Amino acid sequence: MGPSSLPSIAELRAVTQPDSLLARPGAEHWAGRLYMRRLSPYVTRLFAATPLSADAVTALMIPAGLLAALSLTLSGLPGAAGAVVLAQIWLLLDCCDGELARWRRTVSPLGIYLDGVSHAVVQAALPAALGIRAAGGWHSLDGWTMLGLAVSVLVLFVSVESYLVHFVRAQTGKPVLEAGGEGLSPRPRAVRTLRQAIGFVPFYRAFNPIEATFIAFAAAVADVFRDDLLATHVLLLALLAAAVLTAVGHLIVIVASDRLR
Repeated sequence: MGPSSLPSIAELRAVTQPDSLLARPGAEHWAGRLYMRRLSPYVTRLFAATPLSADAVTALMIPAGLLAALSLTLSGLPGAAGAVVLAQIWLLLDCCDGELARWRRTVSPLGIYLDGVSHAVVQAALPAALGIRAAGGWHSLDGWTMLGLAVSVLVLFVSVESYLVHFVRAQTGKPVLEAGGEGLSPRPRAVRTLRQAIGFVPFYRAFNPIEATFIAFAAAVADVFRDDLLATHVLLLALLAAAVLTAVGHLIVIVASDRLR
């Protein structure tokens, strides 16, 4: 496809960023709405001029996210800053793959699968990387590293909880759950009220690669001013508490709702 046959940005936006898609509950990260969707069509247009498939762009998210985690293990501000930049690239690819698929009309199960793998793996890799950072780097792995791995396992557990719901429903012939649909809220009023209260303090968002790298960078800045790793240690302990609450709370909500009935 030559430059003259490439779509205009306006054409791309009309096809790849329809209001009906982006307005769906949970369909769009706040950073996507705030700035990344403004940039992504320009990069999607470049991808459209290459033989790369949308699935290939999705696959690129995995090394981008893992490189962000690797950068976070490096000491000082440069490592934390690199993690922020690479997480932004991860988000950009996350926007572009869907846009390219919608433009070419090549949405596929493989792409959806790779997208899920990317989110689960990167979300789990970042707290593990933070544990290495909290220990002082690869040369001094200690209990903080184990703490980071514990958070990583809990984050993976939350992903497994969610995906198993869809797997079990598919295995038993139940319809697909739609975001915001009936049956998602827990039936007991006490559990439902508690869930709504927690929604006002969405600490579980701290495991998203964008938020995770931002707060890790903020902790790194504090560490530089203090000339120690106290802020990173406090952050890791807070993430452990958040991971335990999220894993247990998510399990209770699933069991107490109609998702598996």
